[in-house]
Amino acid sequence: MRDDDYEFDDDEPYVVIERQSAGIGSFLVGAAIGAGLALLFAPKSGVETRREIKRSANRVRRAAQDAASDAASRVNETFQEARRQVEERIDAARQAIELKKSQVQRAMDAGRDAAREARLDLEERLAQTKAAYNAGAEVARDAHEEREARRAARAQRRRTTTTGVGSQADLDEDLDEV
Repeated sequence: MRDDDYEFDDDEPYVVIERQSAGIGSFLVGAAIGAGLALLFAPKSGVETRREIKRSANRVRRAAQDAASDAASRVNETFQEARRQVEERIDAARQAIELKKSQVQRAMDAGRDAAREARLDLEERLAQTKAAYNAGAEVARDAHEEREARRAARAQRRRTTTTGVGSQADLDEDLDEV
């Protein structure tokens, strides 16, 4: 709730309560005040009072030492726990990095293998294409040479027929080839 949710009359007194956690300091102050009040109201002699003050001071000193030791122990435990958690996170990060590193390496190796296979496949296809081209060129050359030979033969026969040396069968053969 907010402070402006309440209406206060400025003339009336009111109490403000603040919440704070009690610490060792508050305990020690309370113990010292209690010891002082006990000494003031105790019906003891001066020697007994001094002895009691000395005992109380020793108790307060031991309590302060114990509190300091407990605080140091808690701080050390907290530090060690934080350190352990940080080391665990660092180890987890290292493992994740190693995992990613191995995955990348495997992917690179697979890529190299695939590229090598593709290159070999391409080289094989290229060799087949060259062989087919050369075979086709050879067939075309042979066909061209054969056509040229037939033309030359026909031309030879025509020359012979015009000179009267050729026969009717040669002329029929020329007409069949055309």
